[in-house]
Amino acid sequence: MTMKRQIPKPHDLAPLMQFKKPEFNGKKRRLEAALTIEDLRAIAKRRTPRAAFDYTDGSAEAELSIARARQAFADIEFHPAILRDVSKVSTGWDVLGGPVQLPFGIAPTGFTRMMQTEGEIAGAHAAARAGIPFSLSTMGTASIEDVKAANPLGRNWFQLYMWKERERSMALVDRAAKAGYDTLLVTVDVPVAGARLRDKRNGMSIPPALTPGTVINALPRPQWWIDFLTTEPLAFASLDRWSGTVAELLDTMFDPTVTFDDLAWIRAQWPGKLVVKGIQTVADAKAVVELGVDGLVLSNHGGRQLDRAPIPFHLLPHVAAEVGRDTEIILDTGIMSGADIVAAVALGARFTLIGRAYLYGLMAGGEAGVNRAVDILSEQIERTMRLLGVTCLEELNPGHVTQLVRLAPMPAHAPSPETTR
Repeated sequence: MTMKRQIPKPHDLAPLMQFKKPEFNGKKRRLEAALTIEDLRAIAKRRTPRAAFDYTDGSAEAELSIARARQAFADIEFHPAILRDVSKVSTGWDVLGGPVQLPFGIAPTGFTRMMQTEGEIAGAHAAARAGIPFSLSTMGTASIEDVKAANPLGRNWFQLYMWKERERSMALVDRAAKAGYDTLLVTVDVPVAGARLRDKRNGMSIPPALTPGTVINALPRPQWWIDFLTTEPLAFASLDRWSGTVAELLDTMFDPTVTFDDLAWIRAQWPGKLVVKGIQTVADAKAVVELGVDGLVLSNHGGRQLDRAPIPFHLLPHVAAEVGRDTEIILDTGIMSGADIVAAVALGARFTLIGRAYLYGLMAGGEAGVNRAVDILSEQIERTMRLLGVTCLEELNPGHVTQLVRLAPMPAHAPSPETTR
């Protein structure tokens, strides 16, 4: 049978001829085209000098920890329920005594204005817009007070490293309390700095040095350097000026003598919620709960400390089984999608923290880029919940997720080092 062809009539073509109004704002066009956090990462890589991008993107030594963490999220299988009314979905609940509109917050990150000049203030504004907490790092490039001013009605958390000079550490804690921060995150997985080889190879320093290599790398990225050279000088808001490498700075500050006694001392002085960040064994989770903390973060520091460290997502169900009724469990490391966050909540996390995902957005487009990152994750969370047949976070449970075996999840009673007090 011969197919009969005809010349299309103009009125037949009209519905097909839909022309979009061109978008002349380059930033808006780039960000609207980003549909995933990986898309934002690609934009960030194009627009950011290598040393700054690698500081965010890289991790310790062979970078196995971060690769395994991301693979763990990839190796999950969801189990949806059908024929449920999911016309209305709630993505918020209470975390650490206060409401959150989404089950994730912005993680504390160091040297943030080096990634993009708007830095922590952009993150704080985005957190305020989304109704989620913003966490300021001890190594931040915006002051405690300026971040509070950027997020005056929202929730602000302060992350603390215990320095060798205890008085300086606690002076920051006092400032955070006076400014109205409601939660203190004490990071415990940095007795010394991890071996971040990308930073060493790039000769990364604070502030960045103008060398022949950095100049050549900057040529296709002029906007970053224009912003860097024409805005407030890059500096640590809570530290004295430092002209050495990042590794040298960290090794002069961090205290390898910190013990559980120091944690108890902080608990006695801090008036708000206390969370310990950097838990990597069930035994240590139980130990900090016995000290009376309000929450813990399962984290291997984004793979930036001990390479081949435990995968937080694999550890999650075992910690939840042991202490989930006694404290709130937060998870970070490797999160690149809203589906990752939904899976974490299903397996027992009350909350999650995003670090790289936030910084990729920041590098891709400043505050607008952070907003885009938050929106991407929010949309993915809601869509995943609907497809699973759940209408609120409380309905998520371990039955919704199977961890497939590629790198086997930790056994429930994995041997762990003796915890000393």
